[in-house]
Parts: sequence; C-alpha cells; structure tokens
Amino acid sequence: MNKSILLIDDEVNLAQVVAVCLESFKGWKVTVANSGKEGLRLLETIKPDAILLDVMMPEMDGISVYQNLQNNSETQNIPVIFLTAKVQVSDRERFAQLGIVGTIAKPFEPLKIADQIAELLDW
Repeated sequence: MNKSILLIDDEVNLAQVVAVCLESFKGWKVTVANSGKEGLRLLETIKPDAILLDVMMPEMDGISVYQNLQNNSETQNIPVIFLTAKVQVSDRERFAQLGIVGTIAKPFEPLKIADQIAELLDW
C-alpha cells in the first residue's frame, strides 16, 4: 500500500518540487497545504501516514501547527518531520524535545529527500 504524506510549506515552488520527487521516486501520495491553517483544515478530511512541516511560515509557524496536532487525538500520533533552514544545534535540540521524528535541513538535495524521509520513518 502506498504511503501518503501531507506537506505543509508556504514556499509554493519548493512544495511542488518536493511533491514531484516523493511521488516520482517512491510512489507516495502527497497532499500539499501552503499554510499551517490550510494543513490543519485538510487534516479534518485526510489522515496521512506522515507530515512534512515547514517551521518558518507566516500566520502560523510550524511549531504552532505541531502543537495543534499534539492537542488533537486524531492527529497526535502522525509522525512529523520538520523542513527548516533553522539548523543550529540549539534549534535541533529544541525540535527533538517537541517529539518530532526528525529534521530535514533546507536547502536539501531534491534527489535525496525521499530517501531521507524513508530513513527517518523507517519505511
């Protein structure tokens, strides 16, 4: 059975590249939301196997979205991977304390992101 991923990122072009890579290289079904609010709204109707979540977004940042996910029994067990340019050790430690599965640093290598996700999720 194919895996499904919800990608939440306000960078439209980057989200399209990620979606194409994941669908092409792994055959995963990718749903894209371009804001945290849109992502939370989509989660009312879909249940992805994992969520890729941008940290720095306007209106609602990734950490706020993640906290919303954790406060909802329907979404709290969905694995979350942060996509972020915040790659300082202190940032990574803070993210790990939240309970996310992992972090993929931006910029990333498009040809490798599917393998990075598979490794983090043990798929």
